[in-house]
Amino acid sequence: MAGTTALTVAQDGPPGITTPKVFAPFDPNAPVCSAPPGLEKVLAFAQDNEREFMQGVDHGLEMAAKDRGLEYRRALANNDAAKMVSDVQLLLASKVGAIVAAPVDPASLSHSLQEVIWAGGYVGTIVPPPATSLLNAPQYATGKALTDAAIAYINDHLGGNANVVLLTQDQIEFLAPRFAAMRDGLKGLPGVTIVADITPNPVNKEGGFETMSTILQAHPDVDVVLGADTVVLGALAALQAAGKARPDQFLGGIDGEPEAVSEIKKADGPYKASISLSSPVFGYAMGQHAADWLEGKSIPQAMDILPSALTSDNLAQYEADLADPAAVYNDPARRDYYLKMYGNICYDSRDQYVNFPWSSETK
Repeated sequence: MAGTTALTVAQDGPPGITTPKVFAPFDPNAPVCSAPPGLEKVLAFAQDNEREFMQGVDHGLEMAAKDRGLEYRRALANNDAAKMVSDVQLLLASKVGAIVAAPVDPASLSHSLQEVIWAGGYVGTIVPPPATSLLNAPQYATGKALTDAAIAYINDHLGGNANVVLLTQDQIEFLAPRFAAMRDGLKGLPGVTIVADITPNPVNKEGGFETMSTILQAHPDVDVVLGADTVVLGALAALQAAGKARPDQFLGGIDGEPEAVSEIKKADGPYKASISLSSPVFGYAMGQHAADWLEGKSIPQAMDILPSALTSDNLAQYEADLADPAAVYNDPARRDYYLKMYGNICYDSRDQYVNFPWSSETK
């Protein structure tokens, strides 16, 4: 242990950009710089769990690695923060050149990711820092898109009255703005009562099922459920199990998960909307950026995955894009529908990595 501690201290490097800043648009014509030396041409995914959204990231990363000639590895933590730290340390010791992380616990993983950055590797993260290239969504806009759809439904189909359940993720500060947007929108409707505002534990389908089952004991008549797709799908299962699912309900989620899309297709189902944050598309983009980094090219410091409301009119194109994210990435118009890129960084400027909770909504 003493040797490990000494090694860690000796390898500590620059803190990165710790003060929030606004990045200029990404310049794809920025000069090429040095390729990182001594690293393996390997792209690894430190994956938090097996929810469909993360399976989509895995799909996109694996496709990009194949297309760019990188070996691909996946380290699944199954919501075990200590295991994720251990997995990343093993990848660091193996001189893996690029890691994309969906942290279980950002605080405990932070230093290990910094070590990869200090060693010259690419680190892409899904939402929390530190990262050479950080992926986020405009979270307030994402929550507002879902809330606007719910409000329209409440006014058009429920006479302006609804009992609402919010299944939140407020414990993750980076995601909290989406739920603030939900509360801000719904408080403008006098006929709406938020009967539950709670974070399922864990934040997955099973957690959504258990949480909704408990809520129904106290509030058996629920009209609207909002949250991430994975927990809202669990809530749907709980409503069905209790005989409380109705065609006139509005269940809406965020992430555009395949199971949610299947539910939306059911003409008489409660699941009415999902806000797409296409994980295979941004996964593929992050894989491409990892490969570019290892070749010494300049890549974005930050990237938005843009929210869009899925409807019956655009589901076919969305599903095609999920299946073939490479076609999206290689078509600038389709890519710009999903992604917006900011800032520039490469191996030579790696000390300018993002080490603050970046959001394009921060001015």
